[in-house]
Amino acid sequence: MSNLSKLHEDLAGVVLLDRGLDEVLTEITGIARRALPGPEAASITLIRGEKAFTAAYDGQMALDADELQYKRGYGPCVDAGLAGQVLRIDDMATEERWPDYSREAAAHGIGSSLSVPLPFQSVAIGALNTYAGLPHAFTEEDQVLAEEVATWVALAVGNAEATIRTSDELAHLRIAMRSRAVIEQAKGVLIERYKISDERAFAVLTRTSQQSNVKLREVADQLVRTGSLPGV
Repeated sequence: MSNLSKLHEDLAGVVLLDRGLDEVLTEITGIARRALPGPEAASITLIRGEKAFTAAYDGQMALDADELQYKRGYGPCVDAGLAGQVLRIDDMATEERWPDYSREAAAHGIGSSLSVPLPFQSVAIGALNTYAGLPHAFTEEDQVLAEEVATWVALAVGNAEATIRTSDELAHLRIAMRSRAVIEQAKGVLIERYKISDERAFAVLTRTSQQSNVKLREVADQLVRTGSLPGV
């Protein structure tokens, strides 16, 4: 049986009804970790409004890495959730998009990571994160598998929380949609101005966020409103 077929079988066996969200996400996180050959730990980051938190994890490495990002307000798990973009770090020791975070993560024994956004109604509500002690632990096939898991995580969140049922949940979704929209606008400005790729434009935003200690959405908003980046 292929890895993808086995993954589908395992995910299909997850019971969503009449279970708490924590229990469901913990089970799915374990499936994700087992499905991919590279990771030593996995976690699920959820974003409510602009606050990110770890909803479930399998392996202490994942929780430690997530917390390093939350205290800064940026990093691949946070930015993947905000921008709806897959973010892979092949070698934490040489990563330049989030140099402050990556240096500390490498010091904690983390060699590489893969963060995949959780898709829900055309916006991301968080990210599935996998971490490994070795660099270059994740392949293109791993990314495909992780994206499959991310779809199920989003489904589980929608089912277990009855997403968009309350005014608070609607407010969180609206904030997520606004954040995603302004990030896309800012990338468009950079692409047009410097004739660079979408990926490169996003790297410029994340690096500016880290260097200026300003949240990614606020960096994007300033660029859209004023035409300039913080500190430039």
